[in-house]
Amino acid sequence: MPDTRTLRTSLRRGLAAAAALPLLIGALASCGYGSQAQEGTGGRANVTAAGGKRLSASEVRIGYFPNLTHATALVGLQEGLIQRELGGTKIRPQSFNAGPSAIEALNGGSLDIGFIGASPTVNGYVKSKGSNLRIISGSASGGVKLVVNPDRIKTLDDLRGKKIATPQKGNTQDVAFLNWISEKGWRVDPESGKGDVLVVRTDNKVIPDAFRQGSVDGAWVPEPTASKLVTDGGSVLLDETTLWPGKKFVITNVIVSQKFLKAHPDVVEAVLRGTVKTNEWIHANPDEAKASANARLAAEGGKPLDAKVIDPAWQSILVTDDPLAPTLEAQAGHAVKAGLIEQPDLAGIYDLTLLNKVLKAAGKPEVSDAGLGAK
Repeated sequence: MPDTRTLRTSLRRGLAAAAALPLLIGALASCGYGSQAQEGTGGRANVTAAGGKRLSASEVRIGYFPNLTHATALVGLQEGLIQRELGGTKIRPQSFNAGPSAIEALNGGSLDIGFIGASPTVNGYVKSKGSNLRIISGSASGGVKLVVNPDRIKTLDDLRGKKIATPQKGNTQDVAFLNWISEKGWRVDPESGKGDVLVVRTDNKVIPDAFRQGSVDGAWVPEPTASKLVTDGGSVLLDETTLWPGKKFVITNVIVSQKFLKAHPDVVEAVLRGTVKTNEWIHANPDEAKASANARLAAEGGKPLDAKVIDPAWQSILVTDDPLAPTLEAQAGHAVKAGLIEQPDLAGIYDLTLLNKVLKAAGKPEVSDAGLGAK
């Protein structure tokens, strides 16, 4: 195993490269490089339901991130709640570090269903000209914060001239931060990240070390990274929920390959029954669900989150079946304003038919696609 000095030296070199060549990093990240998928481990996800009948596909490849904003996936896989609905059809879980790489996997045919943020979903839909994916359910709202070094930044105005990390160029948090910067009247080049604030695109796994070493002054990040930064002396300067009407905005959706949806609607419906039941179980059993999510994260990362990290992080996330479609449309507008994409045509990005069928059968109210549903 490399010694601490070697690791720190490598980290410093990596961060220097990130600051010097953000355009190159952004281009690579948008293609999915640097955030490779890993086969999920732990829990009961890889075990088919005992005696269960196989559906139209022998397996379904489901992607998610080891973030608490993907609580539906973490808990649903860990507790076997999704697998139970699939019977003899096996789940093959895949873990990703950021949305663009997961979209690349779905567009490339190596992923069937994914838990993905709003901005990568929009980008993937637009780049494929509406041919590769559909949003089939919501999953989570909230769980994103701006955490800063209180010795360097005491007010929001103090961000000017500082180095603030986001997980990846064009990901949901990156777009949100660029939009916030533009609303302040400041300017940042969306490609390089340079401007009145230096936006440093850095993997969520690296951000805590960068923050501790002072390589960045703060970060606009999802949970549990935000709470990890707080335990390292950071201060929450802004909770993104405060920027949205009703304090709700989509942070995670469930998407599907259109090819897979067409070929295996029974499998997709079974997954959605599992996610709806998972969200219901999370709401009814918050402490047990938190422990379950932590167990899944431990299986992914080697150790569970400390209570001082997971407790505040868990409280800031709302799991929901509702995709909160109007907020996705608003986030797409933010990406346009930031200069990351041209005005997108989002008509047909949603197909909530199977979700609303599942919700109706469960006695729950149907949800809206805000007029952006597939015809």
